[in-house]
Amino acid sequence: MNPDSRMPHTDAMVVLTTVANETEGIALVRALLERRVIACGTLLPGARSLYRWEDKIADEQEVVILLKTRSAAMDSLRVAFGELHPYKVPELLAMPVHAGLEKYLSWISSETSLAIS
Repeated sequence: MNPDSRMPHTDAMVVLTTVANETEGIALVRALLERRVIACGTLLPGARSLYRWEDKIADEQEVVILLKTRSAAMDSLRVAFGELHPYKVPELLAMPVHAGLEKYLSWISSETSLAIS
């Protein structure tokens, strides 16, 4: 049996971003939920990011946020990031979900079906 035939096709996406602290993360996730461009945001505090910024190496504590949405909401999510994300150059990396529990995928779809730009 083909392993892909056991799981339904989905347009679900997991989007990765970072913010400086939990307060910023909670504010961002709540605003994105209000706009219905995501179904869920999971904050993972305690990350440490090292990166090059303005010709220097930065070493910062950050909060990683995993956003669950659908590919159909990505344009609205990009617009929302431009308006809401506290960083000048926000991280927005979208990864397609190839399979998942049907009830969860259905929930993501229903929660983001009325996305507000």
